[in-house]
Amino acid sequence: MSSDRFLGWRVVAGAFAVLAVGFGIAYSFSAFFLPLQAEFDARRGDISLVFAIAGGLYFSLGLLSGTLADRIGPRWVVTGGMTLVALGALAASQASALWQVYVGYGLGVGVGIGFAYVPAVAALQRWFVRGRGLATGIAVAGIGVGTIAAPPLAQALIDALGWRTAYLGLCLLALATAAFAAFAVLRSPEAYGQHPDGDTANVSPTAANGSGETLAEAARTLPFWLLFVACAANSFGLFIPYVHLVPYARDAGLGESYAVMLITLLGIGSTVGRFAFAGLAHRLGRQRAYAAMFLGTGAAQLLWAATTDPWLLAGFAVLFGAFYGGFVAMAPSVIADYFGTRALGAILGAQYASVSAGALLGPTVAGFMFDFLGSYVATIVCGAVLAFMAAGCILVAPSPATWRRPAPLARSAS
Repeated sequence: MSSDRFLGWRVVAGAFAVLAVGFGIAYSFSAFFLPLQAEFDARRGDISLVFAIAGGLYFSLGLLSGTLADRIGPRWVVTGGMTLVALGALAASQASALWQVYVGYGLGVGVGIGFAYVPAVAALQRWFVRGRGLATGIAVAGIGVGTIAAPPLAQALIDALGWRTAYLGLCLLALATAAFAAFAVLRSPEAYGQHPDGDTANVSPTAANGSGETLAEAARTLPFWLLFVACAANSFGLFIPYVHLVPYARDAGLGESYAVMLITLLGIGSTVGRFAFAGLAHRLGRQRAYAAMFLGTGAAQLLWAATTDPWLLAGFAVLFGAFYGGFVAMAPSVIADYFGTRALGAILGAQYASVSAGALLGPTVAGFMFDFLGSYVATIVCGAVLAFMAAGCILVAPSPATWRRPAPLARSAS
């Protein structure tokens, strides 16, 4: 099968849509936080666990879903993942007890995004060589766009129709995205008689398919584990605002519409940051720029912990979102700098597994600490300290420019 029109940009559109809707539904949870708490007469720690289960799953399943997509192709893995997201939202809408929200939203959305995220991003790598950075940047900007659009959409549906009907609306949106993914997320240009970047002649096998380490080889190196620990430490505070910023603002006497707007500002900052920090990476080098993203998220969290002023909270949301967006956009390229693209999907999935610990622990600890202390400040400061430690891990890692092909861990550490 061949086509005169380059299909790589269709794959970019498919990945963008999957990330926008999948993460939009995930990050709209803040709009459901207080309605769920009132419906089930639950503590904040109990409600936080809903998001934590989902977040822990969708970052921990990347290795499994990436490997499966390599074997059978990304189309049906991603389509199946978005279908699970839809079923999770549907199940949550019918819940009569909080544990059913854990199962429906937590497992459905968590497993669904886990099977959609890494395969969608990894699919792009086969379609682009020269344009890989631009294509990936556009696709992952979907996360920011989803964070901008989904929370106010969810809030509007909740205000007009109630939280159960709002989840039904998100279910339909996820099903439509699953259908689009089946059309757009294509396996490789060779299967359609095309070549990467739309070239008329094929590039070399090394350029198209990539060179570098397997996952097993990468896992025996020091940089792999420094990157892993850095992502794990940074992720503790990374997801707390997406769950607790709305109740934090409400506790400060700010209106609910303003509180939800803060989540939208997180999305705006995230979208801008994915592109704005590209120049910083060019000037400082990707390793130092990557460390700067962690320093930025830590500094932003200290600002959050110190204020309830509406303008400063808005500034926090934009800054935190921008550094978060920069982190997400740079991660695949930093990992490729160290380990090449031969097994980028598997290595990226393994690295993202470290984020699952923070996604699970951060919002949950914040919720239960609030129940115990009546304040979020201690947990937010803890997230900032861990982010600074994460930056240190990145800065002490060998430079990918000189390290090139890594030696085994024992030799790398000597």
